[in-house]
Amino acid sequence: MDSVNRQLTSRLFKQREDGERHSPYEKEFEFYECVRSGDVKRVGELINELGGKGAGRLSQDDLRNTKYHFVITAALITRYCVEGGLEMETAYTMSDYYINRGDLCKTVAEVNELNLEMTQEFARCMKNLAHEKVYSRQAMLCMDYIFNNLHTRLTVRDIAAEMHLSEGYLSRMFHKEVGVTISEYITTKRIEAAKNLLKYSEYTSLDIANYLCFSSHSHFISIFKKKTGMTPKQYRNRHFRSDWTKAEHKEAAAR
Repeated sequence: MDSVNRQLTSRLFKQREDGERHSPYEKEFEFYECVRSGDVKRVGELINELGGKGAGRLSQDDLRNTKYHFVITAALITRYCVEGGLEMETAYTMSDYYINRGDLCKTVAEVNELNLEMTQEFARCMKNLAHEKVYSRQAMLCMDYIFNNLHTRLTVRDIAAEMHLSEGYLSRMFHKEVGVTISEYITTKRIEAAKNLLKYSEYTSLDIANYLCFSSHSHFISIFKKKTGMTPKQYRNRHFRSDWTKAEHKEAAAR
C-alpha cells in the first residue's frame, strides 16, 4: 500500500507540474447524459470540446493510450444507455462491435473518428428509443428474453415459467402494452434477424431458417415474403453487400 501511495503522490505532483488535468467532471457528465438523452448534435460538440485533453495518461504509447480511453468510453456509454432503456443485448453487442473495430485502428485519428461515430450512433439509438413507447419492467424483461433466445424454440409457457408468471397474465400484459401477441412479436423479431443475416452474412436461406427455429424452410419463405414483400433470395439479391470481406460481414451480422 505504501508503494501505491508513493506512486500516486509522485504522479499527482508530476501532473500539477506539467499542467495536466483530468477533464472536468461536469463536462464528462454532460457528455454521457447527452448520449443517454439522444442529443446527437451536442454529443458531437462535446467530443470536440473534450478532445481527449486531460483524460489521463494510461499508456506512454499514444495509440494504445487512445484505444484504452476509447474502450472506457464504450463501457460507460453502454451502461448509461442500458439504464436509459436500451435493450441490454443491443447495447452490449454495439459495444463489442465498436471495440473490435477500435482494436484494428492503426492511428490515433482513426480511433478518434470511430469514437465520434460510436457515440453518435448510441445517441441516435437513444433518440429513436425516446420516440417509442415506454414499457413496464416485466414487458422489457419479456422482450429481452425473446431477443436473447430467437435461436431456440420459444413458447409462451416457457417464457412465463422463466419470468415466474402465469401464461394468462403474461399474454394479457404483453398484448395490452405492446399491441401484439407474444407469438406475433417473436415472428417479427425473427424476421428482423433474418433480414440482417441475409444482408450481412453468407448463410443460406435454409441455414437461417434452421437457426431461427422456423418449422420448415418453406414456412420461413412464406412468412418472410408476407412480412417484407420479397422472398429471402430476392431480399438478399437486393441488399447483400458483395463488396465486403467475410470479416466485415461477420461483424455486421452480429449487430
